[in-house]
Amino acid sequence: MRLTESQHGTDICVLGGGIVGLAIALGLLRNGHQVTLLDEGDIALRASRGNFGLVWVQGKGDTLPEYAAISRQSAKLWGTLAERLQASTGIDIQLQQRGGLYVCLHEDELKKRQTMLMTMQQAAGGDYPFKTLDLAEVREFFPQIGPEVAGATWCPEDGHLNPLLYLRAMTEAFSQQGGILVTGSRVDKIIPQSTGFKVETETHTVHCDKVVLTAGLGNRDLAPMVGLSAPVVPNRGQVLISERLDPFIHYPTGHVRQTAEGTVQIGDSKEDVGFDSGTTLDVMAKIAARARKMFPILDKARLVRAWGALRVMTPDGYPIYEQSTQYPGAYLVTCHSGVTLGALHEGPLADWISSGQTQLPLEVFHAKRFEL
Repeated sequence: MRLTESQHGTDICVLGGGIVGLAIALGLLRNGHQVTLLDEGDIALRASRGNFGLVWVQGKGDTLPEYAAISRQSAKLWGTLAERLQASTGIDIQLQQRGGLYVCLHEDELKKRQTMLMTMQQAAGGDYPFKTLDLAEVREFFPQIGPEVAGATWCPEDGHLNPLLYLRAMTEAFSQQGGILVTGSRVDKIIPQSTGFKVETETHTVHCDKVVLTAGLGNRDLAPMVGLSAPVVPNRGQVLISERLDPFIHYPTGHVRQTAEGTVQIGDSKEDVGFDSGTTLDVMAKIAARARKMFPILDKARLVRAWGALRVMTPDGYPIYEQSTQYPGAYLVTCHSGVTLGALHEGPLADWISSGQTQLPLEVFHAKRFEL
């Protein structure tokens, strides 16, 4: 449902219509709330339209066991969410969770990664499945792997999906289930009231009992309006896309994956360049060179497009999940792993916002940690 009236009331107003905001909004609808979703226009940064599409577990939370735990929890919930989205919209988001490999080109890189994952395994009391593979073992997964590869680490809980189909499916499900979508609406003010909040855009005013900030980099300006802090900064990642090729990468890797349509997605740059979402030849060349060493068959593949997108990064790289103590009913949800954590957001996190009760270790993810 799209809103045409300039003013209305709702139970919960979600600010930001990317994959984080939509997942939260769907979970709140599932809990029986009336939900209005305010989404900025197409000039917004749109991290959701530029991500890699990995449902990735291995290595996430290497310095924070609680983050490793919620990443794994979300991965386990993903199958059910994908099935529900397809049942309600008919859209197959192409989720595959048969494991994934992080390919290493050098022995020291492989050893460091093995040490990191062993430490995470110990922190999880031994319950953290992974395996270190030499080149011969990697060839059992990828016959086309290059001779310069030293090995890989494999985790059976990793996977990937089509992020654009995921975004489309959630948008359609939100409307089908009675959610109110307001597009082209940059929020100017959030005004706490004696009961609830008033959210103002240039064209609409929404009165709500609760407000949830899921606006990515926009949360930095919105959070102080409700007594919260979102010290997020942009980090650019550039992505290359090849022409369609016969299937040869049957498992996702941390740098290269093949889509269901046959295109090969290549990426993983990490650049602190401010709000510049452009592409550069030097970084694209570096990305392509690594991919060619991993899969020499890509030497002859044509590239058909490239883009840059901005990750939403906190100082330590971990999410912020917090309710305002100054204005209870205002919530901040921000992270850079919106795909991996999508099922957690639609499930346990939305349940927490709905009921105020949770078993998630949310105290670890308060922004207060950056004040120490």
